This record gives sequence, structure tokens and C-alpha cells, in this order.
Amino acid sequence: MFSRRGFLTAAGAAGVLAELPVRGDALVPDLMELHATVKTVQLLPPDYPTTRIWSYGGGTPGPEIRVAQGSRVQRRFVNGLPQASSVHWHGIRTANSMDGVAGLTQAPVPPGESFDYDFFVRDAGTFWYHAHNRSAEQVARGLHGPLIIDEKTLPDVDRDVVLVLDDWLLEPEGGQLYPEFESRHDRSHAGRLGNFISTNGQSAWTQAAKRHERLRLRLINASSARIFALALVNFEGWVMALDGMPLPAPKAVTEDLLLGPGQRADLIVDVSAGDGEEAFLARIEDNRGYAQATFPVRGVSSTSRRGPPEPFPPNPAMEVTGLDAAKQLRLDMAGGAMGSLRSAVLDGQQAGFRQMAEANQFWAFNGTVGMTQTPLASVAQGETVRVSVSNDTAFPHAMHLHGMHFRTVHADGSLGHLRDTLLSFAGESHEIAFVADNPGDWAFHCHMLSHAASGMMTWIRVQA
Repeated sequence: MFSRRGFLTAAGAAGVLAELPVRGDALVPDLMELHATVKTVQLLPPDYPTTRIWSYGGGTPGPEIRVAQGSRVQRRFVNGLPQASSVHWHGIRTANSMDGVAGLTQAPVPPGESFDYDFFVRDAGTFWYHAHNRSAEQVARGLHGPLIIDEKTLPDVDRDVVLVLDDWLLEPEGGQLYPEFESRHDRSHAGRLGNFISTNGQSAWTQAAKRHERLRLRLINASSARIFALALVNFEGWVMALDGMPLPAPKAVTEDLLLGPGQRADLIVDVSAGDGEEAFLARIEDNRGYAQATFPVRGVSSTSRRGPPEPFPPNPAMEVTGLDAAKQLRLDMAGGAMGSLRSAVLDGQQAGFRQMAEANQFWAFNGTVGMTQTPLASVAQGETVRVSVSNDTAFPHAMHLHGMHFRTVHADGSLGHLRDTLLSFAGESHEIAFVADNPGDWAFHCHMLSHAASGMMTWIRVQA
């Protein structure tokens, strides 16, 4: 989880979640709006041109939505874009009708129309929301924002800091988004990797801190394909939660932290730099460090350092049991440039790789390209599922399961931390396990979004 080995080379309810009576086709008055529109923002430094993006609320990232655990999220999505769209609430265990996957859980919302999202949040943690129709384009244009669910008892920190990490592929002259969102190269290789990296929509995000101040850093990788390798400089830190799910005990940050697209991490950090110095969240690339977020230290919060933090309380009904009698599934990933895939089922018929490439499709799960009318598997509600995931490609993939969280099953039978997105490097095999406690049709796809658009997308049906 914290090793950078291979990264630099690879990158060159127990209960049912009751469905609310409020639905997108039954609008209720006076909901707060989440308005998607085309905006021009100063994404690059001030001496450079402005950039035309797609935005929730007029900026980037979109407005922070923050509510308390156990409360209700209600937003009227208003589509002011030239394309149909929808909103997915990434990592949230919601009713299936509120999951926001256009074509699977709802119809896409046409330009000029709206849809009401209305759901309760059981879990505290760091989540995010983003477009889920033509995601490879719409998320890359800027359609995402943080969704923060506060614990009932807040941890002992001085400040809570949300850091949305992103990259943008910009044309060098005019500073506009590179307009080719269906590039064959991006689809068949590592995905749409940007040439401009931002934190909270800024090239040089900075916030002052004090020596011995304790911060909660909420890290969200909102990029379309970039894997962030992150390190702490002049901080002492602990990983507290991954993908919104608390670790049973804080884990000291002694190595780089990898975050694949869609993944999140909650850290508690103590500022160890002296007055007048700087602390950094650093990004590691080609064995060099770059400032991802800068904290100039001005003053002293206390004369001494605190002890290690207490763990966050676990979220409810997250046990993964019944492994011995679990339903066994396989997910074999194949395709892409430099891969061994020779043919796969495309649109119901066997097609050679050249035919796939002509259709701008490059990847397959279990020998099938993209979404089909039949799910990867149909499982009973409450059934435990084990999925063997094999990455027989030359590239990393970030596999995101909607509606539920899973644990990695290690070779010795022990279980890893709860996640909703699995980062798998070339040639790796993993096994994940989850309890299918949330009924509905749930997407399971690569969060390198160009890969999802070109074949790496399937779904699992949980039958009530």
C-alpha cells in the first residue's frame, strides 16, 4: 500500500439501504442546486491565459458538500452543459437509484434539465462526487468536487484541510484543455495524463501553519489517470483512513503513499518545521520531489508535540465474513498497447484486436469489451463474494466497485483494509472480498477513465 516499488517504472448493513421515496422524476421544491455549467477560470498562474472548463458551482473543484454522519444529502443537479450528464457519489453506500451511473442506474440528464439526488449517509469519511456520463471527458473538463461526511465525534485536530489533487491536459499556447478526449493513444496506453498539476484548482496551493499544529489532511485523487506518489516533508504523520474507511489503528507514514485515480486518504499530521520554515505534501516523480501543497510555518501552536492520535471510529456494518463459503468470481484484465490480447467479444461478436482498435476499444474483462446486457455476476443480497483480479496488461489500473467496499485477501488468508478502489500494477494479481449487502446493479470499472471508455467496464447485480 505504501511502497513505491514498481510505480515509477509502470507510470514512465448488515442491513438493507432503504431507497428513499424521493426520486429524480419526482422533484421536490427548495432543494439546494448543484449547477453544472461552462466557466472560464484562472487555472494557470496569473500571468497565463484563463482556461475554459466545465464546473460544478463555477469553480474547480466543485463546492465542498459537508454533512454529519447519519444525515441526508439533497441536491438538485441542474445540467447547464452542452452534453447530458449525471452525478456519482463516489464511495457512498447509497440506494442504487441514487448512484448516478448514466445508462445503468438512471437515464442521463439532458442539457437544460435536472435530477434530484436524495440519500442518507451511513459512513463518515472523505468521499467525492463527479460526472458519470462520458466520464473520460466530463471529469477531465473539471466536473468533480469533495463530499465530506463528519464523524459524530470529531477527532482532536486544530484544522481540517481538504486537498483535491488533479491534473489537466492543456494546450501550451492558449492554455485551453486539449480537445481530443477520445485519443487512441490515451485509451490504449496509461490514460489521459495531464501536463499541469493542481491542488484545489491551484498550481501552487499554500496555507500557513504553526509549529506543532495538528492537521487532518483529506487527500482526494480526482485525476483521470495519474497515480500520485506522495510524501511528507517536515511533518510527522499517520494514515487514519483509506477510501473513507478508518484503519483499526493509525499507521505512521514512513514511506511514500500511493493514491490511484478515485482513491482517497485521511492523514493526521503534526507540523515539525520551525517558525519561518516550510512543511510540504510532496509529489514524487522520477525520484524527485515537488511541492504538491505548501505550508509556510508562522508561529508556534504549542511548546511540545502531542502523542499519536486515537483511531477514528469504524463505520457500521463493514465486516467481511463468510469467506470459506463465498461465491468465487474472476476478473481477468487484458488488452492495451503492448498487451497479449488477440481478440475479444465486441458488441456481441468475436473481434480481432485490429477490429477493436478501429472501434477505439482496447481493453477486455474476461474476454469481453465494455458493458453488456448481462452482469459479470448475479449474487444474492447478503452473499459473500470473492473476486480474483488479474492484470495481464502493461499498465496500472484502478478498479472501482460502486455501492460496496471490499478487503484484499492476502496469500496467508489475512484481510487488507477496506477500500472501494483497487490499484493494480502490470502483471499483478489480487483477490478482493465483499459482502453484497446493497441490492441493485452496481458498476465495476477502471478509474483510469479512458480505459473505462474503451472497454474496462462491467457490473454486478445484487438481488434482494
